[in-house]
Amino acid sequence: MITLSAGQIAKVIDAEIFGDDNTLCSGSVETDSRLCKAGSLFVAKPGEITDGHLYIPNAMANGAVIAIVERKVDEPIVQLLVKDVVVALGQLAKYVVQEVRSLGHLKVVGVTGSNGKTTTKNMLRQILSNFGETVAPEESFNNEVGAPYSMLRIDNQTKFLVVEYGAGGLGSINYLVKLCKPDIAVELKVGMAHAGEFGGIDSTEKIKAELITDLDASDVALLNFDDNRVKAMAAKTKAKVVSFGVSEDSDYRASDIALSIAGTSFSFHKQNLAAMPVQLQILGDHHVYNALASLAVADILGLDLAVAVAALEKMKLAERWRMQVGHRVDGAVIINDAYNASPDSMKAALMTLAELGRQTGRRTIAVLGEMAELGVYSNDEHDAIGRLVVRLNIDQLVVVGAGAKLIHMGASLEGSWDGESKYFDEISTASEYLSGMLKGEEIVLVKSSKSANLRFLGDELLEVSE
Repeated sequence: MITLSAGQIAKVIDAEIFGDDNTLCSGSVETDSRLCKAGSLFVAKPGEITDGHLYIPNAMANGAVIAIVERKVDEPIVQLLVKDVVVALGQLAKYVVQEVRSLGHLKVVGVTGSNGKTTTKNMLRQILSNFGETVAPEESFNNEVGAPYSMLRIDNQTKFLVVEYGAGGLGSINYLVKLCKPDIAVELKVGMAHAGEFGGIDSTEKIKAELITDLDASDVALLNFDDNRVKAMAAKTKAKVVSFGVSEDSDYRASDIALSIAGTSFSFHKQNLAAMPVQLQILGDHHVYNALASLAVADILGLDLAVAVAALEKMKLAERWRMQVGHRVDGAVIINDAYNASPDSMKAALMTLAELGRQTGRRTIAVLGEMAELGVYSNDEHDAIGRLVVRLNIDQLVVVGAGAKLIHMGASLEGSWDGESKYFDEISTASEYLSGMLKGEEIVLVKSSKSANLRFLGDELLEVSE
């Protein structure tokens, strides 16, 4: 963060100050006391399980010199008292972004979508860091706490800020846009992720559109025209609309998409430019959209596309537990994609598994857990995934956890299977079954929402010695 005094910060967040207002925050802004360093500002955020105010002594021990608090504590640290520390965090982030923007060199790229945000964010970091100091969120820091936290990582030398705008209900993305409006806003996809929480896909579309409704004419709305709901957002923004997709009329287009165990390849087209071959080490043709969007951003910013392509080709992994490919010593291939799951991402992963099985002749096994946050749509969507597994001719289905049982039932009712679907209540019993069944000739996909914890089963399946 830029260096600010306690007095300056107090003015920005409308805080009552206790202590020396000349104390300088010359370090980072942290909500985790363990991450504080010399000169840090600690945000004492109350939580569901614990309370950040209890960790102020630990923050001080690690070097924090200022704390934003909701109640005064008996500790010798400069305290900025506010009604709501989360609101204060947002106010401070907004101010810092405005200050750095006023220098004239900062460009902000915003990303949202039901699927692909984190991968696209990581791809953008990989590309943009070749052209200047770049700040992008760690993990999925994209809500009213995580997004401002990431924004506060910038300083006066930062050239590119990538912001992941996560949806938490109507108005949630709009709130983040008011803190930091992007120069380029990327809309990836409107899907069923969080549909239960938001009240359906129509509500999801409205929430995702909040990213582009307040853009100015000088901004760019980069829209996935292969998604009709995203394409319709073109009418909702004053910004210049630029499109990407596989359709011929897209401004940025992919063709000749192919995948293998080694990764995903495609040809990148920009109007009036010769096609450029791209070979990703990241697996899954659905990641082509993330790569397309990232390359389009680079071109809109006037960056060298050859350098951008080379940067993407060096990426070994989208992020841990996201289509993460591992090779066991006995020859089996494990694809661990169990960090997030929605109907759309589940279908994409299963189609990838089926295609790899056709290419290699290997036996395909899908190990699936619950897709969370689907609400009233949960039963139908889990049933549909089970039936899809059968239709894709995947050889074996292993379903884990009560929340996913309808996947097993849907597959069993599809008609042509007799015992190819197995259901287990517990991860431990599923692991035991898989360990005894794998012979080294299989491709295994492990896919679920994070809450189902199958990512750890995926890790365990790789831990095989000769």
